Order: sequence, then structure tokens, then C-alpha cells
Amino acid sequence: MENDTKILDIKDFILPLGALALVSIALLTKDPVLGALGLLATGYAVYASYRKVAGKNEEFIDYLEHMNEDFDQLTKHAIFSMPFPLVIADDQDKIVWYNTPFIKLFKEENSLIGSSLNKIVDLTERKKDHKEETAFSMTLEDRTYTVYPNEVETKSSDRKNLKMYYWVDTSRYEDLKKFAEDNKPVVAIVEVDNHDEAMDSIDSNLRPMVQAKLDSTISQYFHEVNAILRKFDQDTYLAVMSQESFVELKKRRFDLLDIIRSLDFENILPLTLSIGVSRPGLTYMESYKEADTSLDVALGRGGDQAVVRIHDSYEFFGGKSKAVEKRNKVKARVIGVALRQLIDRSRRVFVMGHGNADMDAIGSGIGVLRAVANRGKEGYLVLNKSNPSIDNLLNRMDKEQPSLRERFVTGAQAQDMATKDSLLIMVDNHKPSFTEHPALVDIIPNIVVIDHHRRGKEFVDNPVLSYVEPYASSTSELVTEMLTYMSDDFHLTNFEADALMSGIVVDTKNFTYHTGVRTFEAASNLRRAGADMSKVRVLFEDDYDTILARAEVVHNAKIYFDYIAVSYLDRQAANSVLVAAQAANELLDIHGIKASFVLTKKEKTIHISGRSLGELSVQLILEKIGGGGHLNMAGAQIETDSLDEAKDQLLHAIEEYLEEGAEV
Repeated sequence: MENDTKILDIKDFILPLGALALVSIALLTKDPVLGALGLLATGYAVYASYRKVAGKNEEFIDYLEHMNEDFDQLTKHAIFSMPFPLVIADDQDKIVWYNTPFIKLFKEENSLIGSSLNKIVDLTERKKDHKEETAFSMTLEDRTYTVYPNEVETKSSDRKNLKMYYWVDTSRYEDLKKFAEDNKPVVAIVEVDNHDEAMDSIDSNLRPMVQAKLDSTISQYFHEVNAILRKFDQDTYLAVMSQESFVELKKRRFDLLDIIRSLDFENILPLTLSIGVSRPGLTYMESYKEADTSLDVALGRGGDQAVVRIHDSYEFFGGKSKAVEKRNKVKARVIGVALRQLIDRSRRVFVMGHGNADMDAIGSGIGVLRAVANRGKEGYLVLNKSNPSIDNLLNRMDKEQPSLRERFVTGAQAQDMATKDSLLIMVDNHKPSFTEHPALVDIIPNIVVIDHHRRGKEFVDNPVLSYVEPYASSTSELVTEMLTYMSDDFHLTNFEADALMSGIVVDTKNFTYHTGVRTFEAASNLRRAGADMSKVRVLFEDDYDTILARAEVVHNAKIYFDYIAVSYLDRQAANSVLVAAQAANELLDIHGIKASFVLTKKEKTIHISGRSLGELSVQLILEKIGGGGHLNMAGAQIETDSLDEAKDQLLHAIEEYLEEGAEV
């Protein structure tokens, strides 16, 4: 160890001393006197060098020893004089030493030496995470501390190591951090869904009073959470708030929707709102754009709800009431003209519905193919395989219009035929993953979306044209209406008219659900084009096995929460999804039942069909497990082959929905 502390060694001077000795020896042969003197000088040089080296090394060692003593004194003084709490514990978490600020921190009068540090400071969770050397935060009497642990191995026979914990008061930093977090800007855009319709339904003398009540109610609501509200249109408001206010609104689940809906004015349609909200932390311009996008999603889902942007997804509040129709023929005409122009500019047009196609997906797809043919363009409908829901329609097509059947292609064929100048028209669906062939969405850049389902979290990126109208009964209704504006004459064949009519019939349950004036107008246009209701009815005839399976599902039904029927088909069949949908409709005929759900096996997934009379939103329930649809008609698929597991998820979603305050 001593050799390690030397800074000089006699060996460091061996070259010059050796050279001096050689010169002296050489002089002996020439001049003995001078040579002898040289050797004496060499000997003295060696002696002097040795003494000098030894002296310098002793001085250096003495310096180091004093330095260690000084450093020990400095270390002790620093530790004992530290202005922040400090405690030392052994490997058993027993306190070995602490300073005065530490004892003051915990206001202990008795000595803590030998006490368990874990009883004073909970280290259990930190040990569980195996983060012994990681700083952690603790809160004591409204003060926040960051604790820095430091472990040192010791030579003591009775202790393996010691742990030192430094407590640094970071309260001011945490307060500033919380202040910055709480005051991140959030923008909300509020729009009255049916303002014009409601105002038109009352006397002009009462309109100012109703408008004043509406304005004051919305203003007071945002004033309660310290938000700034400005009205910038007759039916639109802009609110700017902090994240703290935003969190409060989420806690209240945007109950402004319920407050406005409950406003009671005589002889006036119930008012509803749509609210689009940005996520916190963006610039004001980014927040405004994101709130506007969220509002579009809320309106696309039927209104009467708040949509909040959360990371790359959305969170929904409300949406429990039936959508209020806001469509007008001007929009249908504009969309029709725009679609006609897109078709004219495209080389090929592909039409694609959702997987496991139903009458509405195929019927609306056939209607769009007619629009493409009317423009003299090459059009194809993507369908990988048939299913019991559409077998009757396709069989009739093979007999009556085989030329149309030739326009049906598989997803793989469409993928080979598609080019950059092709156009893809998605019907009865707006979710790429739910399409008949999802890969086609990534290949074709120009995409049009025509759908009547409430908009979900997943949507096509940047479609060139989007016509999502949840107020419509079916996509076939939308397509029929658009056809009237795309050309002077439908040019529909009788079969094509029947196909479109079947789409309307299946989604309205024979014109009994979700119908409006425009639904019957579309039906009358199809009737004039040659649709025959007796032939349409034949398309929905079932075979004997389907009727038996439907009866089996009804027999298996159980009632939950007093008014919700849940059943299942415990076997996989080619028409199991059709049976589930039909049985869900039949369960609604049971007295007192307000909603029904039927589960069935479909390959390696469990398919769920949900139906309601309108008092409960099966859409909101099934969205909780990845599904979607309408307030009174929705579906979902769960990645499992266990009916019990899927049923548990469904019941949990229903319970969660009811706890959120569903109006039933």
C-alpha cells in the first residue's frame, strides 16, 4: 500500500546517473585523477537523489494523511450541518443515526435510534417495485419531499450495509407543477342540435324568451367551473377553460346535456346539445381545431352528447337520447353532385360494405353500383362470401340480373385490380377494420364514406367525401336519396329497387323503428322505380332450421336488471349471426323488456346483437366492449371462444352504463 502512495522513485533517475557513472569510468583510462573524482561525484549524486526522493515521498504521505483528516472533518461537519432531514438505517431498516431536521420533521420527542424506519416511512411499495436506489416522493402535512436513498457497503461484522436517506423539500416545485398542469388550456365548442327546428315550432313572440333562457343556462353552467364562454353564432358557443375546470366537468359527466334536455317550454321541441372538447396541453389554435373535430364526431354520432379527445381516441358522454333529425335535402343534393364528380374522375370504382354483409350493406352497395353505371364507369362490389342474411337476395340476382352478379369481386381480386386513380366507396360502415377487405382501405387513396351508424372512435383517415347521417334509417335510404340528385332518372331495374328497399326494411324492422319522413319518401321513390313489397318480403323468408334456432335462443333467455333480456345460441352455425339478430328483435316483444342482447359463436369470436326500444342505448353499452351501431340497434365482437366470458363482459358493460345514470 505504501508503494502506491509514492510520487517519486530512485529508479526514475537511473538513466542520468548511469550516464554519469559511464563517463567517470571512461575518464579513469585517460586520467585516473579525474576519473576518481567523477566516480566520487557519481556516488554523491546517487546518495543525494535517494535522500531527496525519500524526503519528497514522506512529505506527500504526510500531506495525504492530513488531507484525509481534514476531509473526514469536513464530511462530518457537512452531514451534521445539513439543512435538510437525513437518516441512516442498517440493512434491517433500523435507524442508526439521524440529524435534527429529521426529528423535527416527524415531531418525535423520544429517541428514534434502533426504531424501524419502515414504521415511520412506508418503504413497502418501493421494495415491492425493486427500486431501492430510486428517488421517491412522500407527502407529510401538506409538504412534498423527494427522498434520495444511497446504499453503502460497510466492513462492520454486524452490518452488511448502511442506507442513507436525504429528504429534499420539493413542495414549491410540486405546487408550480400542479399550477401549470391545472391551467393547461382546454377548448370546448357547444352547439344546439335542433335550434332552428325548435324555434320554428313556437310563436315568434316567445322566441326571445326561450333564447334568453338557453343562453343564461349555458352561461351559468360554464361560469360555475370558472370557464370563459362566448357565443359566436345563433346556436354555437365557445368555452375556454383550465384543465382543473375540465376535470370538474368530467366528474359531472357533462350534465349540461341533461340540464338543457330537461328545460320545459310549452309547445317546443326538446332542445339537445352537442359538445366537442379538446385535450389539455395544446396551443389555443390546436385546441380549437381539435374541439371542432370532436364536435363533428359528436354530430356524426347523432348529437346530444359530449365528445372529448383523449390521446389518439375519444371519450363519450351522453348520447342516451334518440337522434334529432337535422338532415336537409340541400346536403343530400350537394353530396350527390360531389360523388358524381368523384366517380367521373376515377378509372375504376369499388364499393365495399362491412364484413358479414346484411341487406342494407348489399342493397346500398347495389344502389351505388347503379350510380357508377349511370356515369358510364367501371364499378365492382367487394364481397368475399355470402351468408344466410343475403343468400336469398344473391340467388334471385343470379336468376334475374346475372350481369350484375359479374360485378361482384372478392377482396383479393379487388386488390389486384385497384390502382391509385381508383375510388373506394364504403357503405353502411365507417370503420376500416370492419370492412369486407381492410387491406383495400390502405391501397386506394381516394375513399368515400356513406353510412348511417353513429360515428365511433375508429374512422377512415382523410376521406375525400364523408356522408355519415345517424338520423337516417339506413344507408339504402341515403343512397336512394342521393340517386335522385345524381341523374335525372334512376335507371334502376326492378331487382335493384327491391335490393334498396330490402335494406330499408331490414334496418327499420318493416318501417316500425327509426323512420322519418325522408324514409317514406325514399321508399315511395323506390316503389315508383319498380320495387315490389311482396317480392321484398320473400327475401326475408327463413328455413325451418333458422326458425327452430331462433326459438331456442328465446327459450334460453334470462332477465337481468328487471328489464334487459340476455340469451345465447350455444353452437356455431352458418346463419348464427342472422339468428342472433332476429332473436334479439323477438325478445323485445316480451312485456317489460326494454333491451335485449343475444350472444352467438362465430369462428373464434363471440358475436353480440343488441336491440332496444329506444329507452336504453345499446350502442353506448356495446361501445364499452369494442362494438357500435345505433341507439336501438348495435353489435359487437369479442375475441374469445367462451360464451361465459363474453357474457360477463356484457353484463359488466350494462351495469357500468346503468351506474352512469341511464334514463330508463
